[in-house]
Amino acid sequence: MIESLWSAPAGSALPAIFAGIFGLLIGSFLNVVIHRIPKMMQRESDNYVAHESGKPLPHEDRYDLLMPRSACPQCGHQITAKENIPVFSYAFLRGKCIACKTHISIRYPIVELLSGVLSAALIWHFGSGWLGLSTLVLTYLLIAMTFIDADTQLLPDDLTLPLLWLGLLINLNGTFVPLQEAVIGAAAGYLSLWAIYWLFKLVTGKEGMGYGDFKLLAALGAWLGWKMLPVIVLLSSLVGAIVGIALILLAKRGRDIPIPFGPYLAAAGMLTLFYGKPLTQIYLGFY
Repeated sequence: MIESLWSAPAGSALPAIFAGIFGLLIGSFLNVVIHRIPKMMQRESDNYVAHESGKPLPHEDRYDLLMPRSACPQCGHQITAKENIPVFSYAFLRGKCIACKTHISIRYPIVELLSGVLSAALIWHFGSGWLGLSTLVLTYLLIAMTFIDADTQLLPDDLTLPLLWLGLLINLNGTFVPLQEAVIGAAAGYLSLWAIYWLFKLVTGKEGMGYGDFKLLAALGAWLGWKMLPVIVLLSSLVGAIVGIALILLAKRGRDIPIPFGPYLAAAGMLTLFYGKPLTQIYLGFY
């Protein structure tokens, strides 16, 4: 049975169900990644500044993805195993800490559900072989980066660079595209946004996007190849423009408040992963 789950073709229900359950569990861990990586970066920066200034390090306790145990930020109550079951614990606790009744963000079950649903969809679409499993890795990293960028407007090198190198390694045997297309995709992805960044800065004197966006598009190019880059950029720009205009008109968001571009790149990358070829044909059909 394990062998059949490992190598099941696309459209197999049982592997997709197992992938969905696994995705829920991974989604719980992704919540930890989303919450802690920015804090880890800030603590590392604080320690570096203190060290260079000859001052005592402000953060000497261990703080990473494993330690300390998850706890309520309001009262410090440590989360037990029963309180950490993806989605179900949130519903059972009615979205509140069991100790102090502080509201728990709805985003936690959303991330878990998103991870579970996408995991099931990917294994259903690509099968449970090497191709399907590699899409899970891509997706989990994109989910983490999407929410980190939405919170902090940062795309950490700790996530973008491993994603880029993994894309090149996975395409050594042409899993998604030939290695040559992957290498060109990585270079073209980075340089295209780099060029747009500097052109925009020269014209307006402002920075239109961050360097993390360059690296994320380079990573998507490494996974999906250079031929998919126009579709990814077009989709991300279209969705970003629609959401940006909606925020300005409906949420009264100021025009000068920056909007993170990473989530739109990640969403466009996922759409291209599923529907890259037909989208490319539609895109080329306009020309």
